[in-house]
Amino acid sequence: MKPLVIVTADAHPLLRETLEAKGHRVELLPAITAEELAGRIEACEGLVVTTRLRVDASLLASAPRLKWVARLGSGMELVDTEAAAALGVRCVSSPEGNRNAVAEHALGMLLSLMHRIRVSADEVRQGLWRRDANRGTELAGKTVGIIGYGHTGGAFARLLQPFGATVLAYDKYRFGFAAGHVHEAGPEQVARYADVVSLHLPLTAETTRYADAAFFRALQRKPWFVNTSRGAVHDTAAVAMALREGLVSGVALDVLETEPPVGVTGEEGEAIRYLLSDARAIVTPHIAGYSHESYREMAAVVLRKLGFL
Repeated sequence: MKPLVIVTADAHPLLRETLEAKGHRVELLPAITAEELAGRIEACEGLVVTTRLRVDASLLASAPRLKWVARLGSGMELVDTEAAAALGVRCVSSPEGNRNAVAEHALGMLLSLMHRIRVSADEVRQGLWRRDANRGTELAGKTVGIIGYGHTGGAFARLLQPFGATVLAYDKYRFGFAAGHVHEAGPEQVARYADVVSLHLPLTAETTRYADAAFFRALQRKPWFVNTSRGAVHDTAAVAMALREGLVSGVALDVLETEPPVGVTGEEGEAIRYLLSDARAIVTPHIAGYSHESYREMAAVVLRKLGFL
């Protein structure tokens, strides 16, 4: 019997076509539950995931045939990579596949905020023509703080070069990447000098709620705040507080702590409602990395890393 690969998410046809051409049997199960996966994992040689299902040590231990786990996109926070390594299971991800999409989305949201594009367009639909009230602020020549300088942080920095922006990039685990308009910086320098602060962090125990109240109160230039990484990297209540108190000029979020934000109560729910009601905030439904191009490229990246393409 052909070795089985279970794909637990929507994936570009290239993934299935290539794996089948290489002699695998592929089951596309984008709605499979954790319980259903646990009941089928024993026969599985390959597993493709996104951010929906947790691949923990218990699940891995029940998969004696499993050789690899592939993550479509970036971030392996839902995969116990240490347990996988101990069992000889290879884990790969594809941040190279959607880094350009995320960077463009971050830039698009930022420009929309700074130039009041969404707000003024909505007003025109309402029959209003307000020029003075919608005067924009140029990105050209500004200082942009990038926190997390991996694939997406680097891609975002490259897009900023034509604007003549200065990038202050902070990454706790990377050094020696400064070049041209990109300067290595510490968090204190970002807080002091940045006109824009953009998060490009993986979600770990260390980065959970990295952007908390203290983070925002340390900002000195009332920057625009952007997060296209993971929702739990920011404290939603702190983001709302920063906007309400004028600690930031605007907020652009592609991610939230709770996704989708349906039925969220308490402090987080109040914060979400405030952000959705304020014209200085833009919230999109975790689509930054979901371009048509990245849809294919994420599949291609994992196939290349696994040696199938």
